[in-house]
Amino acid sequence: MGANTYIGNAPNFMVKAIAEQNDIRMPGFIGYMLWSVGILVPLFVVLTLLFLR
Repeated sequence: MGANTYIGNAPNFMVKAIAEQNDIRMPGFIGYMLWSVGILVPLFVVLTLLFLR
């Protein structure tokens, strides 16, 4: 299982390298965490209210 996550990481690094080569700022770990929390938490709350009433 660990090899699957290791192999799956290569496309992420490729996209990051291409974006940075074209002078596009990429967020770091904290930036990604803030984006994901801001999008996923409200989504999970709405889905919980819809399906687990």
